[in-house]
Amino acid sequence: MNNLIEIKQPEFDTDLYIAYATSDNFTGRPLYKNARCFLHEDAAACLKKSIGMAAALGLRFKIFDAFRPIETQQELWDDCPDANFLSNPQTGAVPHCRGVAIDLTLIDKNGKELDMGTAFDEFSPLSYHGNMEISAEAQKNRHLLMGIMTTAGWDFYRNEWWHYQLFEPRKYPVIK
Repeated sequence: MNNLIEIKQPEFDTDLYIAYATSDNFTGRPLYKNARCFLHEDAAACLKKSIGMAAALGLRFKIFDAFRPIETQQELWDDCPDANFLSNPQTGAVPHCRGVAIDLTLIDKNGKELDMGTAFDEFSPLSYHGNMEISAEAQKNRHLLMGIMTTAGWDFYRNEWWHYQLFEPRKYPVIK
């Protein structure tokens, strides 16, 4: 697949929990046949930087999603056509379908997710970066995640604490 790199150990020290390969996602059903994870080579390079920065703090990443086929993006949009949280595939603004977006969280040395105030894929204002209605601990953890990711070259999406993408995602082609 066009410049896609599989994100797996030992090269990428992360925990994979590809949510759309399970029924533990907002659709309630698996959308992927397997739990493999891919990123464009440029995004994979940024992820490596992020992993190193998190490791220096005794933390790791748990990945929920990365490259997403356009057909899956359409299914997600059909289930929840809310532009505050999902890209409408018809607009072309689909960074996951370009392999340049990743959904993740931080985990501690025991594999426990840091408190981010909401679960992954909670489509409500509580998931917005900077939401002051979540605990101070969750706010600190979100800022920590954002600091690691942005310092490593990622842009963030203000409505989803878990979503990061490369800057100028449209310069990368949609992968078919």
